[in-house]
Amino acid sequence: MSLPPLTLYLAAPRGFCAGVDRAIKIVEMALQKWGAPVYVRHEIVHNKFVVDDLRAKGAIFVEELDEAPTDRPVIFSAHGVPKSVPAEAARREMIAVDATCPLVTKVHNEAQRHYENGLQMVMIGHAGHPETVGTMGQLPEGEVLLVETAEDVAGLVVRDSAKLAFITQTTLSVDDTAGIVAALQARFPAIIGPHKEDICYATTNRQAAVKAIAGRIDALLVIGAPNSSNSKRLVEVGSAAGCAYAQLVQRATDIDWRALEGIRSVGVTAGASAPELLVNEVVDAFRARFDTTVERVETAVENVEFKVPRILREAV
Repeated sequence: MSLPPLTLYLAAPRGFCAGVDRAIKIVEMALQKWGAPVYVRHEIVHNKFVVDDLRAKGAIFVEELDEAPTDRPVIFSAHGVPKSVPAEAARREMIAVDATCPLVTKVHNEAQRHYENGLQMVMIGHAGHPETVGTMGQLPEGEVLLVETAEDVAGLVVRDSAKLAFITQTTLSVDDTAGIVAALQARFPAIIGPHKEDICYATTNRQAAVKAIAGRIDALLVIGAPNSSNSKRLVEVGSAAGCAYAQLVQRATDIDWRALEGIRSVGVTAGASAPELLVNEVVDAFRARFDTTVERVETAVENVEFKVPRILREAV
């Protein structure tokens, strides 16, 4: 029996970004340098496959610092941590390695600079997300106000509307954030924004790539974790750009094939913490069920690379 024809549009860029690459490399280098186990506070990146792989190599994942012993190295995740966490690690005289993405650190530094200049911060982000918790935890309680939607802006109670600045989580929807920024600027005309947009290059590029294929596809599959902010945003961006069906899957085994019956074209992308191996697995699953033609749609070329911390570049 011949297989039904299908065109698979592979969005590029997709998958790992420089910050995720660096964070994974940090755990692997720490295991090489100090041997197993090394402790990691929170999932190093939001992807079960990556976390399980590192766990098998000797990484132990904990939610809080007090779950880690003082005689083993501890690594802080790519999402960043509140200031209290490295301070506590120093107090306990632990070897601490910071895998915070440099683009998240940039937002932390920005918040600190505004605070020193007497400004109160408004953060656009998702409540409870580790990156938001880490960024808000850079400044004293009450110095950072969180908004999640344009509607939240109306309810903000600020100290002085002439002394405000805003920052954003790095993994938000570019379009949604623009609406929230517009609401902030309308209500607080003096509010100061970042020199360069806080939403990172990888988030922006992956969303643009989805928009580029949205008009050609019957369905969109985003490979990523259910707790990955940038992956969930890709599903939303696809839907907003006209995809009738957009689904987040962790890997090929999660694909709902019944929902894809009768389709002729599918777009595939991956969140910034999803390895390419999982993309290949999805492509193979389609090849097994359809006469598949794969087309790569590239909207940007990424060549960003971040150095690992000096402590890992030094000999034991």
